Amino acid sequence: MSRIGKQKIEIPAGTEIVIDGTKVSVKGKLGELTRTFKDVVKIEKSEEGIIVNPTLDNKFANAMWGTVASHIKNMISGVNDKFVKTLIIEGVGYRAAVSGKNLNLKVGFSHDVDMEIPEGIEVEVEKSNIKVSGIDKEKVGLFASKVRLVKKPEPYKGKGIRYSDETIIRKEGKKAA
Repeated sequence: MSRIGKQKIEIPAGTEIVIDGTKVSVKGKLGELTRTFKDVVKIEKSEEGIIVNPTLDNKFANAMWGTVASHIKNMISGVNDKFVKTLIIEGVGYRAAVSGKNLNLKVGFSHDVDMEIPEGIEVEVEKSNIKVSGIDKEKVGLFASKVRLVKKPEPYKGKGIRYSDETIIRKEGKKAA
């Protein structure tokens, strides 16, 4: 039984939701998101909110019950408030810049790393901070993780790209004899 799936999903004012079988469209002040789910759950709209129930009685349907409910909640909150991930660049000479639809990273390699910014994602760079924002939580998190993978923080000096709320456990270096 899913605790998340059992809860009714509230619809805030100014948000329109259209349910067509397993296809859910959410429209809000910041944009519109559409997603098609598997048919192992039944999605209904009522006066109290959105109700999600499994159609089958098996392990997969129960797993998808909470997952679908969580995705719909994220869609609703995304079209009303943007999701934001902040990354911090640490290291001497490490820089980032946005040029058109590309994010240019200079992180200690012999070459610059250019990353194409996906549709629906906004990237802002201030000094050593990269701010990735958008209405789709999945796209924002995926792009932020790809940027972090370019140069993961190392444990000795902490150089690299890390999330703003991430803690790097430092190691002690070699000692002189």
